[in-house]
Amino acid sequence: MARRFGQIVGAAGEKTIDGRIMIMTGGGPGIMEAANRGAHDVGAESIGLNITLPREQYPNPYVTPELCFSFHYFAMRKLHFLMRARALVAFPGGYGTLDELFEVLSLAQTRKIAPVPVILVGESYWRHVFDPDFLVDEGVIAAEDRDLFWFAESADDVWRDILGWYESVGRPLVPAAERAS
Repeated sequence: MARRFGQIVGAAGEKTIDGRIMIMTGGGPGIMEAANRGAHDVGAESIGLNITLPREQYPNPYVTPELCFSFHYFAMRKLHFLMRARALVAFPGGYGTLDELFEVLSLAQTRKIAPVPVILVGESYWRHVFDPDFLVDEGVIAAEDRDLFWFAESADDVWRDILGWYESVGRPLVPAAERAS
C-alpha cells in the first residue's frame, strides 16, 4: 500500500497548483522504502530524511541521492518534516512513528503549526495502538481533538482524502481536471 501511495504522489508531483509535491520518508527500510520505491517506479524524485542510529539505518536505494539527508537528532529531523509536509500519512510503525505522529497532533492541537491532513493507514492497527475515546473520557484531550486525524484503508483513499481536505479548506492541491482523473 505504501508503494502504491508513492506511485500516486509521484505521478501527481508536478501537477500541483502551488509547486511540486513529493514523497518524503525517513529514508529507511520497510514501509519507508516502499513509499520511496513507489515514487521511483513512476520516475519521480523522493526525499529521505535518514537518522543516525546505534544499529545503523542506511538510506534505502530508492531515495533520490541528492535529496537524501542524514540527521543526528530526531528533533531536527522532525522539524524538517514539519517545515515541508503537506500531509502526514502514518503507516503502522513503532516508537519513531508514534513520536512523529504525536508531535504533529500535539502541535496541531495547540495551534503551533498550521493544520495538515493526518491520516492513519489501517484503522484496526491504530485502534490497538491508542484509544482517543479513552483520552477524551479521561479529560486529557477535548472531543474535537479526535477530528485532528482520520483513518484510511487504501492508498487511493489516502490520496482522495488529502485532495478533499485541501479542497474543503479552499486551497485545492491539484487542478480540478487532475482531481477527476
